[in-house]
Amino acid sequence: MIVTVICDVLGKKNNGTTLAISNLIDYLRAKGHTVRVVCPDEDKKGVEDYYVVPVLNLGRFLNGILEKNGVKLAKADDKILAEAIDGADVVHIAIPLHLGARGVKAARKFDKPITAGFHAQAENVTAHFGMMNFELANRIVYKIFYSKVYKYVDAVHYPTEFIRNIFENATEKTNGYVISNGVNEEFFLPHEGVRISDKFTVLCSGRLSKEKDQGTLISAVAKSKYKDNIKILFAGDGPRKSELLKLAEKLGVDAEFKFYSREEILDVLHGADLYVHTATVEIEAIACLEAIVCGLVPVICDSPKSATKAFALDENNLFPMKNSDALAAKIDFWYENEELKGEYLKRYKQMIGAFDQKECMEKMEKMLFDAIDVHNGNEKD
Repeated sequence: MIVTVICDVLGKKNNGTTLAISNLIDYLRAKGHTVRVVCPDEDKKGVEDYYVVPVLNLGRFLNGILEKNGVKLAKADDKILAEAIDGADVVHIAIPLHLGARGVKAARKFDKPITAGFHAQAENVTAHFGMMNFELANRIVYKIFYSKVYKYVDAVHYPTEFIRNIFENATEKTNGYVISNGVNEEFFLPHEGVRISDKFTVLCSGRLSKEKDQGTLISAVAKSKYKDNIKILFAGDGPRKSELLKLAEKLGVDAEFKFYSREEILDVLHGADLYVHTATVEIEAIACLEAIVCGLVPVICDSPKSATKAFALDENNLFPMKNSDALAAKIDFWYENEELKGEYLKRYKQMIGAFDQKECMEKMEKMLFDAIDVHNGNEKD
């Protein structure tokens, strides 16, 4: 099978969306499929099966906003898209932005089966413009996504039932497949844990951005009874790093910020004491699943716009959104109840098998074959 994957944003494997797309590409290639990738990454020029398009210029103001958030968007080139799509068996749209929308047009022109992933919540777009909490703006974004991309595809990949419901309630029903992006097998392997710090270590992974709300964790630790014996490790980078550093310094909180390699994050996951997930907007937090798989009990924000709260076993794993007092109480609870962690991890072991990445990628491969059958008028198995 020849698969053309069209990515408005690809870049380095330092965020959940890029990792999800890259994992699919790597898996399909390992299975012997040819995968053509259309993206704006200059470093991919001349690399076999990569089709590099220019970067979209939105003017000084909008370019400045995107640059501040570490984002570069692709500019569609119809000639390059046609070259990448011609002869393909199926076209997969990774993100429903400018390049993805033009990719849909090109694929329809060639009468190709089309699938699309759902990796961008409306809030991931509106947050760049200070409108994350404007429901009308978010609904408009979803309607644009639908009208430009999802309306025309043969199958949609939703990482969670949560985001499928949100999107379809705002637009129309789709031929949706709910498939986790999965946790890589290396996280399931035995690993000798090494203490990260003499202090009680709280890990928080994710991009340092407004919708991830790491400031609430810093404020919570500042209010903890055990503040002086707690260290926070923020695994990630992003536009709010300097702001968060200043907050930690102001509140006298021991916080370290670092982007970890895959090997390093495994050491960190096995050497920390507690995982806290603060994001208020999240389609599927693989970072939280990785922490659970590696033996960390999570405390998760219960935001109505985050799917991650589904990974909570009970109230001991949840805290109210942006409530630093409640989060401080949960951190203190786990500080004082070390013996309970074993019980919770036994319960978590019963659910983590469903997130094995290999099985998830097998389901993604089947979705692509199903889309070909649907497009050609054949019955699915």
